[in-house]
Amino acid sequence: PLDGRPPVLLLHGFIDNRSVFVLLRRALSQDGGRLVESLNYSPLTCDIRTAAELLGRRVEELCDRTGHRRVDIVGHSLGGLIARYYAQRLGGDVRVRTLVTLGTPHGGTRVAPLADAHPIVRQMRPGSAVIEELKEPAPDCRTQFVSFWSDLDQIMDPLETACVDHPDLVAQNIRVTGIGHLALPVHPAVANGIRQALDLAHPGADATEAPGGLTVA
Repeated sequence: PLDGRPPVLLLHGFIDNRSVFVLLRRALSQDGGRLVESLNYSPLTCDIRTAAELLGRRVEELCDRTGHRRVDIVGHSLGGLIARYYAQRLGGDVRVRTLVTLGTPHGGTRVAPLADAHPIVRQMRPGSAVIEELKEPAPDCRTQFVSFWSDLDQIMDPLETACVDHPDLVAQNIRVTGIGHLALPVHPAVANGIRQALDLAHPGADATEAPGGLTVA
């Protein structure tokens, strides 16, 4: 390992690719020592569960290659939901120390690109089988969650669906203002917040004392 910090894996959203993380990857790598990698998953992926299984293979490969036992993941939108499913439902909490999500529909969203044309979009709707699975008990989940949600997110309906709300999960929800859905992975204020979250040993421990959030004029 380059240093004591876990490597960071970046996972993009629906109809996107890893190029969206160019600025974030640079920001997280600035202080040196932290390994940051980004993944592409196929737009032909039709199931969040299958995508989560593939993510698990990539995480295992990254751990084998770097010598680290655990990783941190930053997921934008659908990418955050895939990573959460892996950590919460597939035993990925053994490998994922901290999961940071950006505009991820944890409770399902009524507004989604292409309406219901794509199977994976239907899985992001409230009440879908995947969303209901994520509501099930997860008493032993060791992953810590940090969710950035915005009051200007046009894709989240309701806006609070981007918050992690589960009694068994250690989660910190950070509200940002004046930042749209697509801007979350590229905005410097969010990048700074992500870096701070990953540098905390226990990012969920002070959730009740967290500041009101990030404000962008």
